[in-house]
Amino acid sequence: MKVTALIPDELVKETKAISKAKNITEAMIIALNAYISIQKLKAMGESINSNPLQFKYTAEEIRDLNRI
Repeated sequence: MKVTALIPDELVKETKAISKAKNITEAMIIALNAYISIQKLKAMGESINSNPLQFKYTAEEIRDLNRI
């Protein structure tokens, strides 16, 4: 997809340098993928925080079961 965007030169230069991209397009793709990954991790963390995992057995009970 072609996009025209007004992005400050310094931001583009820094993104390109940090991502070690060959060109602006590659730098933007890397930056957008990183942003999406971070947002997905945040959403997952919030989901786990609001609905924490519950285990059926304690560590002691699992050890006992494994000894049988």
